[in-house]
Amino acid sequence: MIILVGPQMVENIGMTARAMLNFGLTQLRLVRPRDAWPLSDWLRERLYAAASKADDVLEHVTVFDNVKDAIADMNYVLGTCPRHHDVMKRTYTPKAIMPHVRERMGNKQKVAILFGPERNGLVNEEIALTNDMVAIPTNPDFYSLNLAQAVLVMAYEWYQSSNTVAEMTFHMGKSTPASKDDYHAFLSRLEQLLDERGFYTSEEIRPTMRDNMYNAMQRAELTDQELRTWQGILSALVKPKKA
Repeated sequence: MIILVGPQMVENIGMTARAMLNFGLTQLRLVRPRDAWPLSDWLRERLYAAASKADDVLEHVTVFDNVKDAIADMNYVLGTCPRHHDVMKRTYTPKAIMPHVRERMGNKQKVAILFGPERNGLVNEEIALTNDMVAIPTNPDFYSLNLAQAVLVMAYEWYQSSNTVAEMTFHMGKSTPASKDDYHAFLSRLEQLLDERGFYTSEEIRPTMRDNMYNAMQRAELTDQELRTWQGILSALVKPKKA
């Protein structure tokens, strides 16, 4: 799954679809595209021209208002990182991470790669929703890639990884990785309880502390069973003591 956050030009969306289909990827989601969807006839013509007959991708595009909704059914989300962020995240090259992505998909996990807007990339709040980051090695003096170029590199490495064995496996028994929707439900509940108990001493620190919590939870990669256990812990903590 490829997810574009805040894409600006329909040509970039079209070229992304072309890059995806070149390497066998067909599922594309958009978050807050600049141009209202469905597109006007004029913009649609530009979109399909740029896609160069990658119609199968474009005809199944889904559009979301925010990143949380776009990744709700995903088990693992990679964020792309064109520049340094002050966020603690494991960061891989495309070549290094793709065997693990393919292994997850082989285990029926839903995987998404998140690309930020053309100009600035993903913001910290969006990065906090990802499990890991991926950075494409480029010339440090000229590192900016066009959106479709970045997707092309990722798609190419995914395609090439079909003959590569992942160096690490992650066995979970009968459990499955928790979905992002389950994470969001737990973290929203946790944040509400912390709010009720005065954890946030000022509104200025709230975004940073919230992102820290999200980052820590995503790195943990909990299973659905583990997350249910944490939900039970919250319930036990807020339950009144027996007399």
